[in-house]
Amino acid sequence: MEIDGIISAIVIGIVIGILGRLVVPGRQRIGILWTILVGIAAALIGSAVAAAFGVADTEGVDWVEWLIQIGLAALGVAALDRAKAGR
Repeated sequence: MEIDGIISAIVIGIVIGILGRLVVPGRQRIGILWTILVGIAAALIGSAVAAAFGVADTEGVDWVEWLIQIGLAALGVAALDRAKAGR
């Protein structure tokens, strides 16, 4: 992966992580770094899932792929928040 790919992954991860965090109701007890890491992971996994279902490359905006990524980010944020609350 080249430097522009890494920067793209970070930027997309930030956006996906923040959108996933906005979907989860209430206050989350995780920091912005964890949000970004969850967003990057959700973006990568969501892209793979969308490709597996054949919805990754569509004409125009890939709304289904975005929804999958945001949903995965919301699950990740909620799971991490619950894990931190259990301590």
